[in-house]
Amino acid sequence: MLLITYDISDDKLRTKFAKYLSKFGFRLQYSVFEIKNSETVLRNIETEIQNTYVKHFTEEDSIIIITLSETCKKTCYGYAKNEEKEIFVIS
Repeated sequence: MLLITYDISDDKLRTKFAKYLSKFGFRLQYSVFEIKNSETVLRNIETEIQNTYVKHFTEEDSIIIITLSETCKKTCYGYAKNEEKEIFVIS
């Protein structure tokens, strides 16, 4: 699993990055996404960051990617979303 956290000062760039990350996982908090990890997903995200986002960064901007192992424990308090919730789709 990946945790990706970001602090991007430009509103448009920040919104674009959040929409991009939502293709791979879900938002835990405003600037934190949880993403199921695979080497391909990680490479794609890192490539996109380097090719699209970093060139627009100011000295105030950052993206941090944290790779968690299967043995890491996640505890949520409050109203944080988590993958334990089941989603039913009826079509």
